[in-house]
Amino acid sequence: MTTRILFVCLGNICRSPAAEAIVRARSAGMALDLDSAGTGDWHIGQPPYGPMQAAAETRGYDLSGLRARVFVPEDFDRFDLIIAMDRDNQRDIETLRQGSKTPVKLFTEYTTGAASAVPDPYFTRDFHGALDLIESCADGLLADLRRAD
Repeated sequence: MTTRILFVCLGNICRSPAAEAIVRARSAGMALDLDSAGTGDWHIGQPPYGPMQAAAETRGYDLSGLRARVFVPEDFDRFDLIIAMDRDNQRDIETLRQGSKTPVKLFTEYTTGAASAVPDPYFTRDFHGALDLIESCADGLLADLRRAD
């Protein structure tokens, strides 16, 4: 059975496309359908932010083929798990819930560190720090999914 996971951040140009690409790269052999979206609509159709693409590329992740889209209520029906990068994103996602039981979790629930959110490198400019945390969360998510199989 394929597990469908959606990663969500604010603009879908830094954190969520990086999470999508990292989980995809690290999930060889797993039946996953991955996507990403943003709670804001400023960047629809645009590729991930250039500095995030460059930072990800230094680690072997290619974000160039991804395009920003906005989170829509129908995503609750299309995905088995929705993962938000911070509490504001989680709250914005929940305001669109229309009775769906699809869980919405924070990505940091999957890491052992003390972080409560994946900081937005668009504002912090710490692209490598964000990638470090995203990689840690991705490893925890994948371990959790493997245990569930």
